[in-house]
Amino acid sequence: MSAFKSSVLAELAWRDRIEQLTHQELDEKLDDGCVTLYCGFDPSADSLHVGNLVPMMGLAFFLRHGHRPIALVGGATGRIGDPSGKATERSLLSEAQIEANLKGIHAQLQTILARALSMHPEGVTAGDDASAQIPIVNNHDWLGPWSFIDFLREVGKHFRVNTMLAKDSVRSRLENREQGISYTEFSYMLIQGFDFYHLFTERGCALQIGGSDQWGNITAGTELIRRKSGESAFGLTMPLLTTASGQKLGKTEKGAVWLDPERTSPYEFYQYWINRPDADVPMLLRTFTFLSKEVIDAHVADIEEGRNRGQVQRALAYEVTALVHGKDEADKAIAASKMLFGERIAGLSDRDLAAIFADVPSTEVERSRLEGDGVPILDLMTEVGLQASKGAARRLLKQGGGYINNERIAPETAVTLEHLASESMLVLRAGKKNYHVIKLV
Repeated sequence: MSAFKSSVLAELAWRDRIEQLTHQELDEKLDDGCVTLYCGFDPSADSLHVGNLVPMMGLAFFLRHGHRPIALVGGATGRIGDPSGKATERSLLSEAQIEANLKGIHAQLQTILARALSMHPEGVTAGDDASAQIPIVNNHDWLGPWSFIDFLREVGKHFRVNTMLAKDSVRSRLENREQGISYTEFSYMLIQGFDFYHLFTERGCALQIGGSDQWGNITAGTELIRRKSGESAFGLTMPLLTTASGQKLGKTEKGAVWLDPERTSPYEFYQYWINRPDADVPMLLRTFTFLSKEVIDAHVADIEEGRNRGQVQRALAYEVTALVHGKDEADKAIAASKMLFGERIAGLSDRDLAAIFADVPSTEVERSRLEGDGVPILDLMTEVGLQASKGAARRLLKQGGGYINNERIAPETAVTLEHLASESMLVLRAGKKNYHVIKLV
């Protein structure tokens, strides 16, 4: 039984999503009524990634329990760079890149947070077009007009350097004598602290949430609010996620798992979750889905008692993909996965087909060759090396072992544009598992 009275903290507690709280009184405030809170997202890239889903889910849980979240995009802080969790200085981005990044993450926050509100606790049942109920603000709107002198007078005088030096994000960098920390990044916590104060005074925002690496920045804000107004504000952090093997969540051999479908396709995104080991799945279900405790406990029992045959990973993958990319894309990812195991390959985009068969050999063929009468299948299979000779290809096809897009074909088949499975691609198969992708150019 949770020790919290408020419904949102009670849920976050059983989901293991609370690392630190500034005041136990937060529970009383949340239990008494609606609380306005915020979380910030800096535009370090034009897309958010899986790690950013942790605080996004935090905002979503508060929204679903009747509170008022605000998402902040760091048009100002993104120009500085947060030293938290970084061993080296960030490279400063150009103004154009920052603006492009802001546009990208603003759209993702708006879409995913609106979708989170529409998802039923037991699964994806509502549509993907729910109106966004979370305001998204840009801290450059209030920080941009300030002069350096004004900022030092109004904000800087309330911070003590010895206190700032004790913050983990600063101390760890100072211990690295080669890297150190610039005055720019050293000032980051002042700016984030003022963001909290601004939202506190202008929007009645009493709570800031974030990952556990944000504790120093969050408490800088609560302290600034106390010093300038004499009132209390609150902070809550959530654990940063790592896999059972200690690897940072959301990292693959190809790099980060992005929320932008152009960077990480919905199929690749779905497969990332499908491939999570059993040891990681209970934590991921609690963190990234809205499934109830009873449903999650049942999934965990399947794992612990040896009944899991991949169905728990499939449940996880579907929920997270539906949240980030929508129900239709999640359904397509399931269908695409089945295509690898013999179901008909059709109705895909080039992007999706390329993602499914990323590890399959491919050959480029001029599109004009498939126009009209097309190319005899015996010629094409031999040309791309799927069979050693036309005779071998003929014997394979007569025995029923040749396929186009997982549909069996005869030796006299000619491959034409009608065989395309996407805009410009089709898939040949010899036997059970010997695939070859044809890309028209």
